[in-house]
Amino acid sequence: MIHAQPAALERHPVDELPRPWQLVAGGLQHIAAMLAGVVAPPLIIGAAVGLGPKDQGLLITAGLFSAGLATLLQALGWWRFGSRLPLMCGASFAVVAPTLAIVKTTTPADALPTVYGATLVVGVLATLAAPYFSKLRRFFPPVVGGTVITLIGLSLLPVTLGWIHGTGEGADGSSSVPMKNLAAAAATLVVVLLAHRFLRGFARQLALLIGLVAGSLIAWPLGLVDTSPLYHAAAFGFVPPFHFGAPHFTIGAIVSMGIAMLVVMTESTATMMALGEIVERPAEERTLADGLRSVGIGTVLSATLGGLACSAFAQNVGLVALCRMYSRYIVAMSGALLVLLGFFPVASSVVELVPKPVLGGAGLVLFGTVAAGGIRTLAKADLGDPVNSLIVGVSLFVGMTPTVAPAFYAGLPGPVATIMGSGISAGCLCSIVLYQVFRLRGAAAEPIAETP
Repeated sequence: MIHAQPAALERHPVDELPRPWQLVAGGLQHIAAMLAGVVAPPLIIGAAVGLGPKDQGLLITAGLFSAGLATLLQALGWWRFGSRLPLMCGASFAVVAPTLAIVKTTTPADALPTVYGATLVVGVLATLAAPYFSKLRRFFPPVVGGTVITLIGLSLLPVTLGWIHGTGEGADGSSSVPMKNLAAAAATLVVVLLAHRFLRGFARQLALLIGLVAGSLIAWPLGLVDTSPLYHAAAFGFVPPFHFGAPHFTIGAIVSMGIAMLVVMTESTATMMALGEIVERPAEERTLADGLRSVGIGTVLSATLGGLACSAFAQNVGLVALCRMYSRYIVAMSGALLVLLGFFPVASSVVELVPKPVLGGAGLVLFGTVAAGGIRTLAKADLGDPVNSLIVGVSLFVGMTPTVAPAFYAGLPGPVATIMGSGISAGCLCSIVLYQVFRLRGAAAEPIAETP
């Protein structure tokens, strides 16, 4: 008698290995979506320190190289390091403010060594604290998780508007947007939408890359493509460990950076949970612990090589949701390509040819998709319950405040201002506290039914 064999354990889409050309195309698409976010922090900090063009380029190269290593570890995993999800990592904007504060309080020669010393310490502490921090998952029911995921998408709106405006990572609204920028952004948006609507198979999954290429070609005659970085970039370059000086360890800098690292870990936790929902592999406590260990050790590696604290990149979560390319090996290919870009600055300059307004047009789709994912998670909660509606409404307003009014919390004490200055962290903490207060008190107030 022939027994029916149990269905073979199907490989989860996250663990599928695409064809080589699909790996490369998908990897380039992820890099295009996150490159501006990786390059911007070194540019800001390099300018604050007063680095020359050569050292500024090395700082950017170090950021790309360390982001590649952190992404490889996060996607492929090793032992208890890495979430093994399609998660991109790179320099976090959460550490820019404390870094600039450290720069202002130290001499130019000691600024970067002090920053790297503090980053090394908080990276080690984050690695050790990962298994304890991961226990926060129990505080993320759908009403909280959906609120945080929605905030991730909404809080990235200024990034998109800043790209379209051409002013960088945030739009200050002080001047009108040039018509040519709007035209390039709108054209990119239309191409991405049309590609996603009419293409099929893997071509549809490359909708963003197609939109970026088409948008760049449209923007070229409008004068939006800057080719000067391509001519000045070195063909080969590598930043040796501690190129900018041996690390200095000061208590004030470590405390300041430690608070920022708490924000990084909170945002990374929320991003991993959002990504787990999208790829239908929920980020359990062990996954979060492994992912946070990778964030911590990635931060240590980054500080050693001249980069900044690493965080999970929310930008690329939108790309995963939009294109439905769930394979972590595509993201691993992105990490490998970032490592190569760290060796060949001229290659990264080619990717940087994509104008910011074109990135902004694509960002409208990417970040809107993340927000829509949060709304989908909220649909699992009973929003007809007044308590749930209250939690979502208040948390969204608290979380959106730093986005709408960036200086609103500036008058608070330093540590509190750092935490509340991140919309994701502020909204996340608010929703967790409200849920625990209302739900736990409500459960305690319910009378216990008597047994007959």
